[in-house]
Amino acid sequence: MKYTIGTKENPLTLKTPPLTSEYTMHVDQKDGKDILVCTVGKTVLYYNIDILEDMHAMLKAHGDWMELGSADEQKQAKEGTVEFWGRAENNPVGGWYGLKKGLRGRVGMYIPPLMEALELAEVTHNAKGNTMRAI
Repeated sequence: MKYTIGTKENPLTLKTPPLTSEYTMHVDQKDGKDILVCTVGKTVLYYNIDILEDMHAMLKAHGDWMELGSADEQKQAKEGTVEFWGRAENNPVGGWYGLKKGLRGRVGMYIPPLMEALELAEVTHNAKGNTMRAI
């Protein structure tokens, strides 16, 4: 499935779930495959674009609100969260959706607002403890 996410020249501007920080997302190519490129200030993260369909299917199967649980790669993700799923060995890619070693985490921070913008999910926007569910 193709999504309108933006280009390097014209990226999609999003806000983190608590609505405290802006970042951009666009699609680019790496090794001949489409990837998501997330730019937060000077930090650039890469995600497997399959996360959009895979997470949507997981959330549909889950059937209820799920805690985001964003965490850096070096930190343990809380079990039962979107972040935990985004790095779990039993997800559809068999591990990390983040593609840049050292910066593979934060799936629970940067992917949910993109899914909300694409009308694939609803996301809460509290100061802490945000959740999401499939549309």
